[in-house]
This record gives sequence, C-alpha cells and structure tokens, in this order.
Amino acid sequence: MGFQGGGMNGTAIENFICVIYNVSFMNCTWHVGSTAPGDTQYFLYWKSSRTEDFMGCQNYIKDNCGKHTGCRFQNVTIENEMAHFLVNASRNGQTIESYENKIALYKIEKLTAPLNVAVNCTGVSYSCEIQWQPPRTSHVKRDACFKYEIVIENTADPEKSTKDTSKTKRNITGRSYIFQNFNAEKRYSVKIRATDNGCLVSTNWGEWSTPVEFGREHPTSTSGYMLFLLSVITASLIFFLCIITCLKATSAPVPQPKDPFHEISLMHFQTEHENQLIKHETEEVITTIEEMA
Repeated sequence: MGFQGGGMNGTAIENFICVIYNVSFMNCTWHVGSTAPGDTQYFLYWKSSRTEDFMGCQNYIKDNCGKHTGCRFQNVTIENEMAHFLVNASRNGQTIESYENKIALYKIEKLTAPLNVAVNCTGVSYSCEIQWQPPRTSHVKRDACFKYEIVIENTADPEKSTKDTSKTKRNITGRSYIFQNFNAEKRYSVKIRATDNGCLVSTNWGEWSTPVEFGREHPTSTSGYMLFLLSVITASLIFFLCIITCLKATSAPVPQPKDPFHEISLMHFQTEHENQLIKHETEEVITTIEEMA
C-alpha cells in the first residue's frame, strides 16, 4: 500500500501497479489524480535496495495528452530487500501530492512458462512421462522452489472444434509427471505453469507453456479426403485422355497433295499405248486380207 505526501488532496497518482515479466523487464502504471490540474506532470523514481540511489524513469508511458501514466524498465534484478518507488509531480506555482510505495519485487513477478516441455509415451505400459524444466528467474535457481499445474486435454474430432478436459493436476513438484491410462488411439495436449513452493517466488500462477500434443495423429476428414481423391482421379483421367488424343493425332497418315500433271501424264501414256496396239492389230488384219486376196 502506498502513501501520499503533502499537497492538494486527490492530486497524487492512483492505482499504482508494477509487474516484472520475462525475467528482467518491469512495467509500472498509474492513473492521474482525480483532482489534479490539467497541466500536472508526474515523474517516477525508484531504487531496488536501501543502499542504492534513486533512479529516474528513462522510458515513460504517455497518454494522448502527453501526460506520464507509467514507466518501462529493463535489466531489473530481483533483490531480497524492498524496492522503493516515489512518484512526484510538478505544476507551475502549485504543490502536488507525492506518492511513495515499498514493494518486494519477487511478489510482483509474472513467472515465465516452464521450459522444454516434452512427452514420451510407452504403448506397453499405457503411460506417458511428461518432462519439463523450471521457469527462468533472476534470483531463484532451486527446483524445489516451484510447484506446477498440469492440464492434459483429450482433443476431440477437429471438425467439431471441441475439447474434453481429461485431467488437471496441481501442486506437482520436480521436473516430471507420469500420465496414466494413456490411450494410443486418442490425441492429447498438455500445458504447464508454475508458482511458488515456499521460497521468495510470486504466489501468483505464471505463464502457461505452449501446448504440446501427443498420441495418435489427427485423422484426415473423410469428406475432405474424398473430395481430394475425386479431384486427383478427375485430373488424372483428363491428363491421360489428352495423351491418347495427341498420340492418335501424331500416328495418323498425312494425306499427300494430288499431282494433276502426274495423273494426266499417266492417263495420256496409257491411252497412247492402247491406240498403238489397236493400230498395229488393224494393220496386221489388213495385211492378212490382202495376202489372201
């Protein structure tokens, strides 16, 4: 809980909240005081321990009017001591209420998701071993400082877009969990998140890990498969018909153009030959008749 210094009541900031995420990033936000004049500007200073000096914000979050409503920090390290935050304001010729607050940084950390989630299933024993590594933090390295929530879902027919939650387990410690009654004919997904287990760790649940699927592969939709098969068969038939048509067209004899001069010459030769034969035979007959006479 923060407290306000001297000045006009209602001019100090309200709803001051800080969150540490991705190990070393921190965002602090606040609301403008309910009675603060329009030209009021706020400035944040902080230090992570008693031995350090106050540092001013270097990256303010601003509203549409340019008023400071938060600050972004990088390279934040969580210490065992209380961090000290101070927000004061400036306005020409008028004193504004200041705001102070001391916070244990580990309490405001949003834990990252557990790392390297993997599943190894054995069909003989009908069980799966789910393994992971602890979330990353800047101040806690012991596995025993974390406990986990595991959600295993049995994915249903993808065409129905529904899921039946099969098992949720909380307060799991260590780095692995045995999932019993595994059915190799079904498809599952698992996700994990972490929280404190008695150390200087936030008691709020952290980020969920990306779901990891295991078990039988998703079956192909029957209707989709039939449409795909039909399209392949149709395309194949069209392709083969085109090939057959092209082969027939290339193998058919090409008609040759007629040579009118060749045909006329041939017919003329045959006619002349026949006339010569007739003439020769006629001459022989006449000669024979003359000799008989």
